[in-house]
Formats: sequence, C-alpha cells, structure tokens
Amino acid sequence: MVITRSPLRISLGGGGTDLPSYYEKHSGFLIAGAIDKHVYISVHHTWQNDLILRYSKIERVQGIDEVQHPIIREALRLAEVEDICLEITSMADIPAGTGLGSSGSFTTALLKALHHYRMRLIHPHELAEQACHLEIDLLHEPIGKQDQYIAAYGGLTCFQFLPNGHVVAQPLKLSQGTLHALEDNLLLFFTGYSRAASSILSEQKTKSQQADREMIDNLHFVKDMAYQSKDALESGDLAQFANIMRTHWDHKKRRSAAMSNERIDGWYQLALENGAMGGKLIGAGGGGFLMFYSEDKARLRSAMTGAGLQEVRFRFDFEGTKVMI
Repeated sequence: MVITRSPLRISLGGGGTDLPSYYEKHSGFLIAGAIDKHVYISVHHTWQNDLILRYSKIERVQGIDEVQHPIIREALRLAEVEDICLEITSMADIPAGTGLGSSGSFTTALLKALHHYRMRLIHPHELAEQACHLEIDLLHEPIGKQDQYIAAYGGLTCFQFLPNGHVVAQPLKLSQGTLHALEDNLLLFFTGYSRAASSILSEQKTKSQQADREMIDNLHFVKDMAYQSKDALESGDLAQFANIMRTHWDHKKRRSAAMSNERIDGWYQLALENGAMGGKLIGAGGGGFLMFYSEDKARLRSAMTGAGLQEVRFRFDFEGTKVMI
C-alpha cells in the first residue's frame, strides 16, 4: 500500500495572475502558503481483477477507460499504470469547493502515489507540471497553476509564471518572528457553503483572452500588490501586509459580480469592525473561506463565531506532497 498526502493552500497575493490567459502575455506572480490541512490518497494492490475507486462516489470498473472520475482516469494514463488490480481511496481534511485548492492537492497526491507505486521518483517541479498538464491541457479546466505548485512544494513560496509556461519557485524569506506572528494572526472562517470556481474563472479567462482592458488592468494591479506583499512580509511589516490584503480584496471583487455577495460583504464588514486589519475571500470567490489578519484575535473570533462562521485553525506545511507510507 502507498499513502500520500498533499497540503491545501491559502493565497497571500497575486491570485488570478497564474492563469495562462494572463501570464502568457504579461507574466504572473503570486505568493501562496501551504497549510496543515491535507488531501490523502491511498493506492492498494488487490487480488481482484478490477479497479475500485473510493472518493465521494464508489466506482468498480474493469478498465481505465471506464473510469468516470476525470482526474483519476487521466492520472492513471499519465503515470502509465497498466495494473487494474488496484483500490484507490481519497480523503480530505476540508471539503472540496471551499477555495483552498483541493483539486490541485488531489491531483498532486494522486500522481505522487501512482509514481511511487510504480517505484518512480518525481521532483516537486515535475509533479506540479504533470498536475497542471492533466488539469489544464488534458481536461481543459479554466484554472491557474498555483494550486498544483504550492501543493507540490509546500511552505510559503513565491511563484513567477513566465509567458513560455516556465514557473520559477522561490521560498518567501521570512524571519522566525514574522513567520510565527503570521501563523498566529491569520484566521480562517468557513462561510458555510462551497461553490464551483469554474464559472468565475471562465469569465476571467474569456475577458483576458479578449484583452478586456478593465480585466487586464485589474490583474496588473493585483500582481503589483503581490510584489508589495512580498516586500512587506520579508521586511516584517505585517500591518502593511494586512492593508495590502484589504486593498487586494477590494479590487478582486471587481472582476466578477459573482465574486462576493451580500452575506460575504456583511461578514467582511463585521470582521473589520471587530479587530480585523485586513482580509479577503480565499480562492476564486463566491463562497468558501474568509481569511483575516488580526492582532485582536479573541475579539474577532467572538464576532465571527457569533455570526455563525466556523473557524479552522492552521499552521503552515513545509513538506509539500509526500509519501506517508
């Protein structure tokens, strides 16, 4: 049996500039942080002449072409797995569709498990590239590359997306004091509902491909905010980072009417009135998790939980996608 795990992630700046529709013309830049909430994949050889898949559904098929789950089907092909006497199971600490990059984590964990099952070593960069190829090129999902890369690498990492498709990964250079303060003062609250990111990302993709001036200017601004966030974090100015995050969210909402809604805006305003210095919705928008930076955590927690939101406490994950067993 092989068991792998891959971390979920939070975005710390520059989200949206990792989509090919933008970076192929303008280059992209973002900062992401892997967190200690994971997707787990197990691959187990059985003595039954069929393929058993357990995720939100259960499949039992006689061949790879019969697999309904698109990521599992293409991952088996990509890893050149011919043995169908397998049972593949997935589990996750956080539900899918909540903005924490679960699809990218699922894909990297699955590919890592299948390569290890076939006794192949794979570098994080190659793992991320394969996961991106699978989701973007083979399945034509309107997504970016940050989820797969931060899941593969882990840590707090800066990614530059070049027009030729190459990705440059560099760790964010934080002091221990800044790292601990960031972990302590970033709070995640679940809005209570999930959403499909594809419609919002498809809108961004279409407008970027059409060179929509408003969309391109918005993404230029967000990219600049990411570079400013990097400077603030590496200099230890977390108050400035919180201010930038607040400005970033104000601009991110302008990309799509579906990015936010009355309830999310109400919760966001409540947080600002109760100790949050800045914050944003994680992921493409429309639901999932709100993230805030606050040095008055008790007050913020009381206000948000009182409004019915559930907090998920986390630490950063510096191991990336790994084999557990």
